[in-house]
Amino acid sequence: MPVSDRFPEDFLALMRASLADDAELQRFLAISQQPLRRSLRVNTLKISVDDFLARTADYGWRLSPIPWCAEGFWIERDDESLPLGSVAEHLSGLFYIQEASSMLPVTALFDAAPDARQVMDVAAAPGSKTTQMAALMRNEGAILANEYSASRVKVLHANISRCGVSNVALTHFDGRVFGAALPERFDAILLDAPCSGEGVVRKDADALRNWTLASTEAIAETQRDLLDSAFHALQPGGTLIYSTCTLNQIENQQVIHWLQQRYPDAVEIVPLNGLFDGADQALTAEGFLHVFPQIFDSEGFFVARLRKTASIPALPTPTYKVGKLPFSPASRKLSAEVQQAAAKVGLQWDDNHTLWQRDKELWLFPAALEGWLGKVRFSRIGLKLAETFPKGYRWQHEAVVALTQPGSALDFELTDAEAETWYRGQDIHPDTLPSRDEVIVTYQQQPLGLAKKVGNRIKNSYPRELVRDGRLFR
Repeated sequence: MPVSDRFPEDFLALMRASLADDAELQRFLAISQQPLRRSLRVNTLKISVDDFLARTADYGWRLSPIPWCAEGFWIERDDESLPLGSVAEHLSGLFYIQEASSMLPVTALFDAAPDARQVMDVAAAPGSKTTQMAALMRNEGAILANEYSASRVKVLHANISRCGVSNVALTHFDGRVFGAALPERFDAILLDAPCSGEGVVRKDADALRNWTLASTEAIAETQRDLLDSAFHALQPGGTLIYSTCTLNQIENQQVIHWLQQRYPDAVEIVPLNGLFDGADQALTAEGFLHVFPQIFDSEGFFVARLRKTASIPALPTPTYKVGKLPFSPASRKLSAEVQQAAAKVGLQWDDNHTLWQRDKELWLFPAALEGWLGKVRFSRIGLKLAETFPKGYRWQHEAVVALTQPGSALDFELTDAEAETWYRGQDIHPDTLPSRDEVIVTYQQQPLGLAKKVGNRIKNSYPRELVRDGRLFR
C-alpha cells in the first residue's frame, strides 16, 4: 500500500495546500512513518545545563542541542531497557521529557516578553510548558495554569511539584471564561490550543484514525473562542502565543486571520524569523512557524506570536459566584515566626511569596497573583508549606522539594540502593544513622523529602501517589 493511502484524502489535500511541491509532500509522508526521536529539557530551577551535562557525562547518553531551546537536547541511548522516566535525574526533577517542537512556544513567548510577571497557560496539562515558563521566570512572578480536563489536573500538579515550581496557581475551567473573568490582566499568555493532533502521528500512529474535515472545522471553532478569550485577558502591549501540534491551515493560519479581522486595530503579528538559527526554514509569509516534521526531524507544530496594541471592548461581566476565599494573609508576626522555623530545616523563600493560612494549614502564595484573588476559583495556589501543631510544624513534601537550600544542616545523603528504596515508599535502614531526629533525605545532592529517625530506621514520608514500582535508576 502506498504511504499516501494510509492518510485521509481530505487531509492530504490540506497538506498539499501548505507544502511547496509533491516532493516535499513525499518527504512529509515518509518521515511520518519513522519513529520520533526522544528529547528532554534540563530544569534550571534545580540544576544548570553545564552541571547536568557533567553529571550525565558517563551515562552513554548522546545529547544534541535543540536550536530553539538552550536547555533542550535530543537524546540517544544505546541501552533503553530502563525507561527515561525512571532514571534518578528525572525522578528528582532535574529534567523534563519534552518533545523538541513543544519547547518552541515558550521560547517564542519569553523571547518577546523576558520580564513577564503575570502569565497564563490556558491549556496547561501535563505541565511541560508551564514548568518551562517557571524556569525562565526563576519562580518569580506568577503563572495561572489552567486545565479543562479534571483527570489531567492531578498530573499537572505532580509535574509542577516534581520540578520544584512555586509560582503557579492551578485552575480547572473551560478556557473561554478568562477573557471575562480576568480582562486585560496578563502581560504574557500561552494558548497551546487543543487540536486535531496531526503533528503527533510519529508518536501516535492512530492520531489520524478518526480524522475528518468536519471535526477539524469544529475544533477550529473552539480554538477561535479560546483565542478570543485569551486576547481579552491580555494587557495592551502584552504578548500572546497561539500554538498547536497540528498542521492544517484551518486550525492555524485561519484562526489567526479570524482574530485579525475581528480586532483589526489591536492585533499585531510579531514575526518569528529571528527566533533561532534555521527558523526561516519553517517560516510562513505572515511570520508564523509552520513546522512540518521533515524540517527538523521533530513533531509537527505551529506557532504564532501576537502583540495586543490596543484595548478592545470588554466581554459581559461573569454572572457566576466565585465564593469566599478560604485563606487569609498571615500576620507579620506569624510570617516571621514561620520563616524562622522553616530556616532551621533548610527551607527559605523571599518576597516573591507571601504566607497565607487556612485553619491549620500554611501556604505560600506567589505575591504577583494577589490581584487575581476573588476573580476566579482556584484549585490550588502556590505551595502548601506546612500544617501547624501545638509543638511546631509538619513541613510538606512539595515545599521541601521546592524550597530546600543546598547544603542544609539537615541533609542526609542516601546511597543508590537507599534512594531506590525511598522511591518505592519503604523505610531506610542506613548503616550509620543521622545524628538528628529530623532530616532532609537527599540523593545526588537533590532533596527527596523530609523524614524522621525512628529507632534504627528513617521513616519514609514519600507521598503515596508518587511511589514507584519496577526498575529504577541505571
